[in-house]
Amino acid sequence: MAKPIDALDYLAKPGQHPAVGVCVTFGDDPFLARQVLASLRAEVLGEEDAEFSLSTFEGRAAELGDVLGELATMAMFGGGRRLIVVDQADPFVTRYRAELEDYVARPSTAGVLVLQLKSFPSNTRLYKAVAASGLVVNTNAPPAGKLARWVTAWAKQAHQAKITSAAAETLIELVGPELGLLDQELAKMALSVAGGEPITPEVVGRMVGSWRAKTTWDMLDAALAANVPEALAQLDRLLLAGETPIAILGQISASLRRLAAATRLVLKTEAAGRRPALGPALEQAGVKRFVLEKTQRQLRQLGRHRGARLYPALLQADLDLKGASSLAPRLILERLILWLAAPQAKEPA
Repeated sequence: MAKPIDALDYLAKPGQHPAVGVCVTFGDDPFLARQVLASLRAEVLGEEDAEFSLSTFEGRAAELGDVLGELATMAMFGGGRRLIVVDQADPFVTRYRAELEDYVARPSTAGVLVLQLKSFPSNTRLYKAVAASGLVVNTNAPPAGKLARWVTAWAKQAHQAKITSAAAETLIELVGPELGLLDQELAKMALSVAGGEPITPEVVGRMVGSWRAKTTWDMLDAALAANVPEALAQLDRLLLAGETPIAILGQISASLRRLAAATRLVLKTEAAGRRPALGPALEQAGVKRFVLEKTQRQLRQLGRHRGARLYPALLQADLDLKGASSLAPRLILERLILWLAAPQAKEPA
């Protein structure tokens, strides 16, 4: 059984993964899903009169008969294929799983079916059928380790711009891991630099380091200083200004991951029987010297017990914001702020 294609790999070389009778995208990143669909549309329909050969259904309301009817209908112009998209198709697949398994075995030659899903378990018969004869693209957000490389490559591919690796890291810290927001900022900066000149950290700081970024850092500083009212007030300002909860989490996560990494280094040094030094551990974790003193105070306030739990706490908050929790996104962020600001937990005996 073929593995799904990572969206970043697909978008880098879509010609190596041609559209076939049934294509599935699955994952949690809407920007990647849109980009993959745009590439499939360009391949299947081209540009001329493309809108006449495209039909889109909403998964919750779509009827199988209507979808199959569109797939069997020849394109109105040019004799090419049609593209039939079922958006948010998870409930559609649940209702018609057996029928879709049969369709994958004998797809129409007149059209390409694209199912856009949140999840596509690999242990199902439908997954195995599509993976064997169709195209499956994973549109989950890339891991943090790949983001900077993606920013560099995407700036060149989509915006014909160069960005230094340091500038890419700075951009991710300011904006967070949301690819759609990163793309918007890249587009804006690409227009501001002279032809051939790279986007530098200074350009990022000038154009992206807005009051929203400052407010996010102020919110985190207040939380780590146990100033809950101020932290929640800053959160209010961000949300009222239209900042998305997932972007807010992404921005504070970059700083909190450094605290988590420093905690691990301290615990590892102690386990080896050596006396740990907090400053060098923070520097090794990527904390800049000009904020080293403040960050040491923050880590002492947080304590090693919570510092050791930062990674799973951030992962859980990310999953909760992406649908794992029924809580409102604001409450998920408030819960994280309160956990960070609480008095230092006593070490378990």
